[in-house]
Amino acid sequence: MASPTSLKITNRSAKKPIKKLPTSIDVTDKTTVQDVKVLLAKQAGGMDPERLGLFDAEKKKLLKDRRAIVSQLQDVMAGKEILVKDLGPQITWTTVFIIEYLGPILIHLITPLLLRPYIYSSAPPLTTSQYLSMAMVILHFLKREYETLFVHRFSLATMPAFNIFKNSAHYWVLSGFNIAYWVYAPNSYTTLEGSIINYINAAGLVLFVFGELSNLHTHKTLSNLRSPGGTERGIPKGYGFGLVTCPNYLFELIAWAGITLVTKSASTALFDVVAWWQMNQWAIKKERALRTEFPDKYKKKKYVLLPSPGAVIKYITG
Repeated sequence: MASPTSLKITNRSAKKPIKKLPTSIDVTDKTTVQDVKVLLAKQAGGMDPERLGLFDAEKKKLLKDRRAIVSQLQDVMAGKEILVKDLGPQITWTTVFIIEYLGPILIHLITPLLLRPYIYSSAPPLTTSQYLSMAMVILHFLKREYETLFVHRFSLATMPAFNIFKNSAHYWVLSGFNIAYWVYAPNSYTTLEGSIINYINAAGLVLFVFGELSNLHTHKTLSNLRSPGGTERGIPKGYGFGLVTCPNYLFELIAWAGITLVTKSASTALFDVVAWWQMNQWAIKKERALRTEFPDKYKKKKYVLLPSPGAVIKYITG
């Protein structure tokens, strides 16, 4: 084992410095980023280690990989310094997702089954389309809760606690209150009946089932790239990944296209557009990250989220 290396410790924020922060720390060839956070938190008076954000002094980049060996981080070792910032109260990603997805589940249960007489001037019995809309939205978010607990493996342990309000607003408001109010109304398009409506609902259900099962499959593929509790990254391959960078997002949009057909509501279409915009931004960043991290191994994708019809046909036919 090599002799320990002393690294300078500096408060990144001069306006909000961390009191009792040591001026230096010794690291060995086995010291991880998480080890440093735990030691600094203890010396700073027993802080929550997850509140500490560590940055290299060269590029001022956050050291996200908590299992990375500090002595192998070139930007840290070049400057022989680590910048430390208090990120504020933290909350686990699992908790965040559970709360985010719980909102739409409760809203789409309570609104049609209990609140309709109090919201609308009249509340006739729910139609087949309304029951189906309710079931599809709830099943979608129940699946997400399942994935949060049993499938996803997060590289970051926590996020700022305050962000939970911003993150939850997207689901509670747009996919919860926004869709529920219009879809379960007595004058909505979901009250229409007839053979054409049945065909539209059937098409929507097929898209929904295909999208949800395909999305689950790609999430499991992504999860298998990382060991339990690990932070390593890999190149995803297999079903859908030869077509676009993020087929999990593509399949989610397909599932929501199915929900949109059944709900027949502009409120669902609004959620689709916002979701597409956000997922497209994430997909662009993911493509860029894969090209940067695996320049020799990663096969560049022309489409990050939505492929052309020709690309889909070529992918299916091989």
